[in-house]
Amino acid sequence: MDVALQEQLKAALWFSIGKIVDEETLRLNTSATPQFIGALTEMVWTQIENVAIDLESFAYHAGRTAVTTDDVLLLTRRNDALQGIIRDFIEKGRDKGGRGGKGKGKGKEAVGRGKGKGVAKGNGGGKGRDKGKGRAVG
Repeated sequence: MDVALQEQLKAALWFSIGKIVDEETLRLNTSATPQFIGALTEMVWTQIENVAIDLESFAYHAGRTAVTTDDVLLLTRRNDALQGIIRDFIEKGRDKGGRGGKGKGKGKEAVGRGKGKGVAKGNGGGKGRDKGKGRAVG
């Protein structure tokens, strides 16, 4: 990813997290330091990177070049509550005439990376990954 774009995205994330923290600190009658917001932003950024790697790996394993809702559901397989929320969201989207459904990739919501750019090749061997297993190290 372009460094300038990455910094712009991180700044937007920092701003959004800062707004959420401000709302919650007012609600809870407490305070948070700028260092806390910065640390929380870095943690969320790292989590987003890990989720992206996992989703790309799931799509690649399925022989696809785009991430679908099935990949997102697979990502939530160990969190029943979150999986329920995601399933409800997907169903609401389908009910409203959105994309989705079963079949060989037809009609499923997909998130591609643009022309000529597929998912990462390999077994999830991105930064911080056990290259042989496709899972986080540490």
